[in-house]
Amino acid sequence: MDARAFARRHRSKLAAAAVALAVAGAASLYWFQPHKLFFDSHAEAERPTEGGTLARGSFRSLEHQTSGNALLIELPDGRRLLRLEDLKTSNGPELRVYLSSVPAQDDWFVYDDGPFLDLGDLAGNVGSSNYELPAGVDPAPYISAVVWCRRFGVGFGVAPLARQP
Repeated sequence: MDARAFARRHRSKLAAAAVALAVAGAASLYWFQPHKLFFDSHAEAERPTEGGTLARGSFRSLEHQTSGNALLIELPDGRRLLRLEDLKTSNGPELRVYLSSVPAQDDWFVYDDGPFLDLGDLAGNVGSSNYELPAGVDPAPYISAVVWCRRFGVGFGVAPLARQP
């Protein structure tokens, strides 16, 4: 049987396979978002000129190479924010900024196991950004700042927050 005869005989099966392959490819592109590995998102938020540093720490890598610093800052009006300075990590799908009650460690998956505070979308995987804590939230239980990939439930990087005198 030649190729044309095979195609005529199995046309519906080939069409169904092509559609299934296209759907699987589109779903993979949506889920993994591989294009983000090639494009950085830059954040350039200003550092507050007033206020005191409550805690600070340096990022270390988990699932992805990560560097930079995390500062927990209290502003003169009583608001508190987490500042990520000179952050450099991989881009990825659904990256969030967490304050976690779990101590910084090498396990990539634990930072949403205990109490954590989701501060929102990561503003940029490169640069500096600020994340305001909700009013009335006591930052004392949170001892780690985490760049978290919600899509895959994994930490990209973690900074242990050492309280400042």
